[in-house]
Amino acid sequence: MAIDYSVIGSRIKQARIAKNMTQEELADKIDISVAFLSRVERGNSHINLKRLNQLCGLLDVSEGYLLNGASSSSENYLDKEFTDLIKSVSPEKQKLIYNVAKAIVETDIDG
Repeated sequence: MAIDYSVIGSRIKQARIAKNMTQEELADKIDISVAFLSRVERGNSHINLKRLNQLCGLLDVSEGYLLNGASSSSENYLDKEFTDLIKSVSPEKQKLIYNVAKAIVETDIDG
């Protein structure tokens, strides 16, 4: 699966706007130039993991959300991942995955 940096950048921009922050404010907080942040938001530059982690903290979003759109606060945040996983394996493995998942659901593992 290829990383789509323009989608990641778009999510960063949306999260920044949701926090009512300007590019200047956000860039200053993580010690990067406004021009670099602008390129990241357009998908033309890649941000390193340290800066990504800082962005997540400042914007109150998860790394999972920025990288693949998964939000752990959403009820169905793993739907796409499970669907992609199931589609990638044979019918026999699909049945095995289903049976394991069903056994987990039916077992009271919380105590």
